[in-house]
Amino acid sequence: MPQSHESVDLIVIGSGLGGLCCGALAARYGLDVLVLEAHDRPGGAAHGFERRGFHFESGPSLWSGLGRWPSTNPLAQVLRAIGEEVPVLTYREWGVLLPEGQLQIGVGNTDFLKTVTALRGPAAAQEWQDFMNWLAPYSAAANALPLLALRPGLSLFNTLAGSAGKLLPHLGRMAALGGAFGPIARRHLSDPFLLNWVELLCFLISGLPADQTSAAAMATLFGEWFEPDACLEYPIGGSAAIAEALVRGLQKQGGTLQVRSRVTEILVEGDRACGVRCADGQTIHARRAVVSNASIWDTLNLLPSDSLPTRWREQRQQTPACHGFLHLHLGLRGDDLQHLPLHHVWVGNWQRGITAERNMVVLSMPSLLQPDLAPAGHQVLHGYTPANEPWELWRDLEPGSAAYEAQKRDRCQIFWDVLEQLIPDVRDRAVISLEGTPRTQAHYLNTFQGSYGPAIGANQGLFPGCQTPIANLLLCGASVFPGIGVPPVATSGALAAHALVPASQQKKMLKEIGIL
Repeated sequence: MPQSHESVDLIVIGSGLGGLCCGALAARYGLDVLVLEAHDRPGGAAHGFERRGFHFESGPSLWSGLGRWPSTNPLAQVLRAIGEEVPVLTYREWGVLLPEGQLQIGVGNTDFLKTVTALRGPAAAQEWQDFMNWLAPYSAAANALPLLALRPGLSLFNTLAGSAGKLLPHLGRMAALGGAFGPIARRHLSDPFLLNWVELLCFLISGLPADQTSAAAMATLFGEWFEPDACLEYPIGGSAAIAEALVRGLQKQGGTLQVRSRVTEILVEGDRACGVRCADGQTIHARRAVVSNASIWDTLNLLPSDSLPTRWREQRQQTPACHGFLHLHLGLRGDDLQHLPLHHVWVGNWQRGITAERNMVVLSMPSLLQPDLAPAGHQVLHGYTPANEPWELWRDLEPGSAAYEAQKRDRCQIFWDVLEQLIPDVRDRAVISLEGTPRTQAHYLNTFQGSYGPAIGANQGLFPGCQTPIANLLLCGASVFPGIGVPPVATSGALAAHALVPASQQKKMLKEIGIL
């Protein structure tokens, strides 16, 4: 049964990572916070579920920057601010199945250079090293500005007052990182494999090609992944453990999470958001603000038609969406699979373009690191096609119909084709198999067209930000900050929380956690 709330300071719609970061930080600042979630568990895309002893997750599979401090990862900074941490397991290699062949590539520049030398020769390796040398000060510039210091508008300078000495040497390079990463890479790289590798990394991180991926985000990533002691991380318990830590932090600070509470309307009086109405008829008033962690399209559908300027509504309604995902959740017999790396990424054909449908597959087998995610002698696997499955293929198909099931089998065959390159008898090993489509995503996560978020490129100017024409209505999530990955949505949640408090309070928090 949903709890009864008549009014709170802040209502957050949706418990994706952005909404939880917003709610937990706002609660730390002393606000009475209620996070409303339509699903029966928190986390949004970063949630987990259990079937017959197999612990599956549907969230991100590539993590870094959570297991050490200081960290440039804004999610790690939020966790620090709310007094939470998530233990991680580390690893240094991942597998790739590329047109060039099947490789295991180590994280860190030294191991990558060995791969490039073997694959493309010493000239290509030197080209990459020269690029990394050039990029190093730009990575330092990207890391000099903690994303948790951001505020809506130009009030960032109030937060960073007194820290100008640290930022001044980096200002020129910060400005150069304001666009997309693709043109930067092409100015310094000519080897086809290296350019394709950059495209691959950009798409994995942002769901966008290099020409639309934030240069600042990639400079930060390169600074982490290619340093000498670099490693990748797996949070113990998977992405669901991240959501659980944020919920603990929210509750520890006095906030509340209410699941199975679908918001059907954002209440607006005059030009101000004043609360929400839920599907069960419950009306909850917000004394300070409403923050929507729903996508921009879903948020528009929650608002009265006459509450927004027509031009603003039309512009936001036309926001391009990332394509959806195909998913495979697999439980399989596999006590003899320890030779495999935790992750594999497959690319079919570079010439088709990195965003082409079913041209990339990501496979993750976290039970290789954390065996208790599967029954003894078994493994748990999550496969997905990252943001390359068109909604139009699924829009007119009814889930459960013969046509839908036939197309699902046909489209998800790509997973089995790739897996058989690694585990030839994978079908015989499978004891549980769950396939998902963009319609699955739309159903369970209540998302527009099963998309993970907007496809607004860094080459198209600034993102819309967290503010709206309606007073006391803010946004967070992938609709706010460039890219659909974890760092952008964590930043967006912090940005919305900081819009509700004075810069002095934000600055005090940044000093307390040691990033200012």
